Amino acid sequence: MMNRPLMIADILHHAALNHGQREIVSRLPDTGEIHRYGYADCYKRTQQLANVLTGPLKVKPGDRITTIAWNTHRHMELYYAVSGVGAVIHTANPRLSPEQLAWIIDHAKAKHVFFDVTFAPLVDAVAKHCKTVKRWIAMTGEATKPQTKTKVDVYETLLANAHDEYDFPEFDENSAAGLCYTSGTTGDPKGALYSHRSTVLHAMACCSVDAIGVGADGVVMPVVPMFHVNAWGVPYAAAMAGAKLVMPGAQLDGESLQSLIEGEAVNQVLGVPTVWLGLLQYLRDSGKRIDCVQKVLMGGSAMPEALMRAYQDEYGVEMQQGWGMTEMSPLGTVGKLLPKHEDLTEDEKVGIKLKQGRLLFGVDMRTVDDDGNVLPRDGQSAGHIHVRGPWIIDSYYRGAGPDSFTDDGWFKTGDVGHIDQDGYMTITDRSKDVIKSGGEWVSSIDLENAAMGHPDVAMAAAVGMPHPKWQERPLLIVQPKPNTTPTPDSIREYLSTRVPKWWLPDGIEFIDEMPIGATGKILKTKLREMFKDYTFPE
Repeated sequence: MMNRPLMIADILHHAALNHGQREIVSRLPDTGEIHRYGYADCYKRTQQLANVLTGPLKVKPGDRITTIAWNTHRHMELYYAVSGVGAVIHTANPRLSPEQLAWIIDHAKAKHVFFDVTFAPLVDAVAKHCKTVKRWIAMTGEATKPQTKTKVDVYETLLANAHDEYDFPEFDENSAAGLCYTSGTTGDPKGALYSHRSTVLHAMACCSVDAIGVGADGVVMPVVPMFHVNAWGVPYAAAMAGAKLVMPGAQLDGESLQSLIEGEAVNQVLGVPTVWLGLLQYLRDSGKRIDCVQKVLMGGSAMPEALMRAYQDEYGVEMQQGWGMTEMSPLGTVGKLLPKHEDLTEDEKVGIKLKQGRLLFGVDMRTVDDDGNVLPRDGQSAGHIHVRGPWIIDSYYRGAGPDSFTDDGWFKTGDVGHIDQDGYMTITDRSKDVIKSGGEWVSSIDLENAAMGHPDVAMAAAVGMPHPKWQERPLLIVQPKPNTTPTPDSIREYLSTRVPKWWLPDGIEFIDEMPIGATGKILKTKLREMFKDYTFPE
């Protein structure tokens, strides 16, 4: 057999040669206009960008290049050009606080940062704290160049002066290609570093029928952001398969998504539950439909049964649940029914679909008890979930989080659940006390620590409570200092400059005394029992 390396640039080259006219459609953040071109055009511009990177930007193999960007054709070009020249694309989450974003860029030692114009104020807020960044590049043209305090270059101007031929090199397929940080729910964010080999294998898995099932007949719209675990691998899988790729840009409201779905005949959509709740509300209010959609893949947090039934019963749209993690690139399981389930009742089928999904080839999984003993795959014995595989990290970037890995080579996911004999996994609990809201993690520890900085707060505890839109939102429970009367508004105002906006608690309640355990820790089990019937204020 020929020993050919698995290179990310080869995916786009294959698409240009074999699916050259298949479209990539983007709604642009800078103008709001619809941009369309084919994979062949994308490859030409990616070659131009590669010449920009290796020419005026002096990018060397291994350099980290950060993006703060939406899902667009320009971000797609960066995906392939940066890794193609041997550098590492670091997709940063703009929903983080400026302090966390600056920390991540600095920790990655980014050489350049590419950003969409909507994030220009964020760039001004973080630029002075990013010591290694040489240049900031606005992903737009001269006519829509943002007014910033920070000196910026213009993406389209750089490309216009670049040659459109570039011979992408071959190198070790285990070289780093992408870097994505976790949300920092248990301390500082940690970086997951992906290789060319892991990325290509993950994309091939995405194309399989029992996974995402991306194919040449697909018209795929990843609403999941490209800054969130590489949009679940879709920008690579779509090019590999020759699927039409529809990029929604910055407009993720129900009306914008519906018009793009119907206008481009999208048949496959991917995103977190919050997106589908918003779209469902718009469809019901407007009377409009999404009849072209055949399948929705939902991930990021558990799929509500009512949401799945609403799309299926009212709009004929099949919803599937997927599970994975940043550390897993992220694909781990997908909730697809087996042939033996065809004769089940609809309620029985729903019960299976509500599981986190069935294991894919390439992901090994086990559950273990507190003593490390492997538990049976009987669909009942819940334990700590461990995974391993060719697209799962074996360490964090720059040596962070060594305790997340077992001595025999498994990654500890932090979830608790069970696996049945058919490979379906169900999460039953979390071993880390974090809150998951709209597909994003909220750190209860960081939220509590911030709240306890308030001059009138003696103790604070954050717990996740059910929410009709976001699945889960933080409830902050506060024990005031003696002779003080803090108000919810004063605490929320205090937190507003200290934590990301979406971490702000939807409810703040006061109690006279926190329940404390034998080791001096707050007993959150007691708090959850105390507030089990709690509903958030309107």
